[in-house]
Amino acid sequence: MKISLSMFSNLSEILLRTNAVKATKFYSENFIVRAKRKTFRGRISQRSNIEIIFTLGRPNFEERQFIRKCVKAKEPFPIKKVQLKFQKETK
Repeated sequence: MKISLSMFSNLSEILLRTNAVKATKFYSENFIVRAKRKTFRGRISQRSNIEIIFTLGRPNFEERQFIRKCVKAKEPFPIKKVQLKFQKETK
């Protein structure tokens, strides 16, 4: 799979705009791009520095389950919507 800068720029922009912790884009059944914000004790740091970690490659267990559901629903790849995960709300 050819890696382009648009993969990284789209995910990082979505992370910063939505205040999500993790954003995942599915390009095929065996290739995903994941962007994750660095957290401290489960919370996004409110300091001036923003750290984003990118992961390219195979999906993890949770993402494989999602892919199975998409294949069963006959969703074509690449999946257009980015999957977001937000931090847990505190009591």
